[in-house]
Amino acid sequence: MSDQVPVQEQPFKAEIKQLLNILIHSLYTEREIFLRELISNASDALSRMRFIMLTDQNVLDPEAELTIRLMADSDKRLLVIEDTGVGMTSQELAENLGTIAHSGARAFLEAAQKGESTPNLADIIGQFGVGFYSVFMVAEKVVVTSRSYRPEAQAARWESQGGETYTLETAEKTSRGTRIEIFLKEDAAEFAQEARLRDIIRRYSDFVVYPIYLGEDETPVNSRKALWREAPNEVTEEQYADFYKQFTLDFEPPLLHLHVHADAPVQLYALLYIPAKAERNMFSLRKENGLKLYARKVLIQEYTKDLLPEYLRFMQGVVDSEDLPLNVSRETIQANTVVRQIRKVLSGKVLGALREMATKDPEKYARFWETFGTYLKEGVVSQTDAREREKLYPLLRFRSTTFPDQWIALTDYIGRMKGGQKTIYYLLGEDADSVQHSPHLDAFRAQGIEVLLLTEPIDSFLAVTLTEYEGFKVENAASADLPRASQEDTAPDEGSVPEEVQTTLQRFRETLGERVADVKFSRRLHDSVARLSDPEGVTNSEMQRVYRYLDKEYQVPKKVLELNPHHALIRRLAGLPEDDALVKAVIEQVYESALLLEGLHPNPASMVQRIQQLMEAALPPAAEDAA
Repeated sequence: MSDQVPVQEQPFKAEIKQLLNILIHSLYTEREIFLRELISNASDALSRMRFIMLTDQNVLDPEAELTIRLMADSDKRLLVIEDTGVGMTSQELAENLGTIAHSGARAFLEAAQKGESTPNLADIIGQFGVGFYSVFMVAEKVVVTSRSYRPEAQAARWESQGGETYTLETAEKTSRGTRIEIFLKEDAAEFAQEARLRDIIRRYSDFVVYPIYLGEDETPVNSRKALWREAPNEVTEEQYADFYKQFTLDFEPPLLHLHVHADAPVQLYALLYIPAKAERNMFSLRKENGLKLYARKVLIQEYTKDLLPEYLRFMQGVVDSEDLPLNVSRETIQANTVVRQIRKVLSGKVLGALREMATKDPEKYARFWETFGTYLKEGVVSQTDAREREKLYPLLRFRSTTFPDQWIALTDYIGRMKGGQKTIYYLLGEDADSVQHSPHLDAFRAQGIEVLLLTEPIDSFLAVTLTEYEGFKVENAASADLPRASQEDTAPDEGSVPEEVQTTLQRFRETLGERVADVKFSRRLHDSVARLSDPEGVTNSEMQRVYRYLDKEYQVPKKVLELNPHHALIRRLAGLPEDDALVKAVIEQVYESALLLEGLHPNPASMVQRIQQLMEAALPPAAEDAA
């Protein structure tokens, strides 16, 4: 054992006051995090000790259990954390606790003070010692007494009040490891309460592999068994279900669980779930979106939103990585390059699991789509990378005119295409009923062509993005040319329409005036009396809807009113005298009904009086009226 060293007061080698100020006020958001940091450091010291003992038996206390123990004295506002890890010599205490961020501290400080974000900021923060100094959020004074695992090493004592200097001296300690005494500030007295400590340990450090004891209790506070790190073939379905219930307090079984172990490009363990419902119940433990992130079984962040794309935010679960540093950078984890790698791996695994579900269990996937389909559509709309969008296309599901009560995939649609058909057709509408009765479908029904029915607000944005799939165009049935018979999409020659019906066209033009761009006959209509279409050169109907949903200052362009010259209503209207009061009422109703079906009518209630007028005209007069 070396000679006693007198008490030495030494200055910190880093700009300690500035750094402490940044750590306490800028990087840490919750004071309780200090305990997570100290337990993490203790766990690291125990792991290093375990590794050393694999090859070297000449160590102090070779039989000592690898443990972490916390003791609290509320009367003295004292918290003690002790481990049986590698310990430190006097020189190591000075290097590890006297020097914050061995290299680059000044660069870190300058960048932080200027509010800059530099590529190396997380690496600078990650130097040993920074996490330890979070203790000064709660401490008036900290005393660290440590003895190295080397049998000949002398114990040493380090003390600081978080100022510009620290003291270092030899100490009396017979056992291996490190003991940290934290003399708490008055407003941090809660951290000397065992109940509070137990709660923090279970929240942040429940899965640390070494037992954490509290007070004289010999039962570890932490459970230590991280289910996500178990081999998937050794975990039962009951264990997966139980973990989900404990994790979320959701007692409805999840739709799917996904257990991921990966070694490249990043080492990670993950256990993810798709809930049965999108909304959380009132007792849910998970109050926000985001996955629970661990580094080496130590909780880094409760709700981490950067581990999956925004459109997969419905996923619940935990992620654990060996490659994430245990340091203060967990507070700015979104800037970490490892997180970006984790995000890529997890996204691929989730989408792969959804594709497998869609193939092997279509009924379950239909339940998933009913609940979370809008999220995947959002993914298509939000992705700027075409390759990433295309990964989502096979997962999309739609109602159609052929299967209005089922969800179908784009590949299903392609498999039922008519011979020679080169286009996937869809129709936008406000709701399922109105779109099913849309006059735009007349010609497609007549030819037996299936049309996808898009009725959610996000579908307008989806239609702008999804313009091609597997070599087939994707077009709006309201404006697309009809397949095989493009001449059917042109207006009949007015000479081929009986003269009395031709006069009806002019009546419509005179009555509607500037409210429409034009009125013409069309062969696209079979069962319907009229439809509204866009004149050439205006913004397409998909973008018109997008502008409406975004509340942009945008005026819907005047439409072309297309009439069915063979419809009974048009023919009967042609037989009425020009001065008949019903002529104008019918024309107005035809036009406004078309507006209603398009979701463009500004005031549907205004039609009530006119409809009543038309009903009265349709009914025979009452006996007293005839008299």
